[in-house]
Amino acid sequence: MPRPSDTLWDIAVAQVSKTNEEKENEEDLEVRERSVFFVGNKSGGKTTIILRFLDRDEIPKPTLALEYTFGRRAKGHNTPKDIAHFWELGGGTSLSDLAQIPITIDSIRTLSIVLVLDLSKPNDLWTSMEKLLIVTRNHINTAINELGRKDSINVNDIKQRTWKTLQRNHPDWELIDPFPIPLVIIGSKYDIFQDFESEKRKVICKTLRFVAHYCGASLLFFSNKAESTISKMRTILNHLAFGTDRSKTVSVEYNKPLFVPAGLDSLSLIGSPPAAEVDLGKINARNPIDLWKKVYERLFPTEKTGELKDIRDPAKDPQYAEPEVDTMRTQKDQELEQYKRNVSKSWKEMQFDTQR
Repeated sequence: MPRPSDTLWDIAVAQVSKTNEEKENEEDLEVRERSVFFVGNKSGGKTTIILRFLDRDEIPKPTLALEYTFGRRAKGHNTPKDIAHFWELGGGTSLSDLAQIPITIDSIRTLSIVLVLDLSKPNDLWTSMEKLLIVTRNHINTAINELGRKDSINVNDIKQRTWKTLQRNHPDWELIDPFPIPLVIIGSKYDIFQDFESEKRKVICKTLRFVAHYCGASLLFFSNKAESTISKMRTILNHLAFGTDRSKTVSVEYNKPLFVPAGLDSLSLIGSPPAAEVDLGKINARNPIDLWKKVYERLFPTEKTGELKDIRDPAKDPQYAEPEVDTMRTQKDQELEQYKRNVSKSWKEMQFDTQR
């Protein structure tokens, strides 16, 4: 109730505050939905991470193209559950164009990207990371631009959230180029990586720390055999999928699994590119990322992985068997082969007639 001493302005402010409070309470009761899109190396452990996060006791199967699953989390008694949509891109970089399916103007406001990199294959690491970040960023920018033509307010909100993890007084505020939406980089198969030579581990750790910090991303190392890394993975993914509090724990020792939430690292702590035998001044680089890339690839030259040749035909994969569909497919394949033979025979006969 307004007091007799209240002015018209006081009454208006009180009414607006009450309306905002009621709106927030209504939003708390709504079912909130978020999407998390996993990309990364082929056979790098994306499915394993998703299954461990969802507490599903299943044997991971190869992801052939694009797969979907979901998880739910209750906020409290007698309240609707939050829903998280999980998309996973298979095939490493060879099927990256499929990224446009989960990245849309409808999902972009609540979408996060998880880039899973296989630490056991350092020579393939930069190439996979670079291509997948470029492809996903392009699709994200396209979706944001489309959304901007319809709703500029939401686009501004997205841009503000991009910088939210980095405080304005951070010394690297002007030096980084944040990813358009929340990004997490997970280095998988840490149990293999930890047996690498000390110097190799140090180079990979510094490089990934720089890339993550430059992109405004969180970084963590993961092993399905190390409970401490599983726990930290759950913390990061719970924040992305269900909006739980961000962790402020930091671990940057290269002899231990890295864990660096977005915005909690700095270029001064990371240091310069690890190029003891290379004169950095003689490396022709367009920007900081390009400099780190050239130093990294001198130490870990890119190998040809032949991912395109390794993609299996989903129609012949037993895990997708459908007896009725497969029988019809076989019949149609046989008809196609017969048609080809008939056409080839007719063509040869035509050639023979023209020669006479």
